[in-house]
Amino acid sequence: MSYSFEYIDIILLAMIAGFIFLRLRGILGKKSTLDENISSNFPHEFPFKKKEGKINEKNFDENAKQEFLKGAKTAYEMIITNFANGKLKEIKTLLDKKIYQQFDEAIRERISKNILSETTFIGIDSAEIKEHQQNKNMLEVTVEFVSEIISCLKDKDNKIISGDPKKIKKVHDTWKFSKDSRSNNPNWFLIDTQA
Repeated sequence: MSYSFEYIDIILLAMIAGFIFLRLRGILGKKSTLDENISSNFPHEFPFKKKEGKINEKNFDENAKQEFLKGAKTAYEMIITNFANGKLKEIKTLLDKKIYQQFDEAIRERISKNILSETTFIGIDSAEIKEHQQNKNMLEVTVEFVSEIISCLKDKDNKIISGDPKKIKKVHDTWKFSKDSRSNNPNWFLIDTQA
């Protein structure tokens, strides 16, 4: 009789382990693109004709837009994750000076109030270019992101101030990126964020 109870215990433990695994997989999501070896500049190259070289309003065609969006998605995840972790140095090359200062001030305020930010980036549902225009020598591209993120803020006693560490929320962001159209440098910079 005792053997049958051992088998039941093993089966129950296996079922509990399976349930925990599925819950963790659901909460933590799939492998992040941050796990891959990615460049901090985006996109790495634009598919422009060699003789044109520099990017501007005229040669920002459909292929260029798709390449831009690939890089913008990667940049979006990197910026969200590193900002939440307070690691601005990792994303400095992606941020305009004004945005960098705003992020830096927000992180300093969090630290001064002993607030801990916990963020798990689940993924991007969609990314769409809403507008692109030439502003003097700068090409500006506005992108609307819809993503899924788990986030919460905790105080020094580990009590939740806001958010929910178990709930995935849908986030809508509108970000504007900019690049000097006179430059061959492939770097784009985040110059504005709106939630």
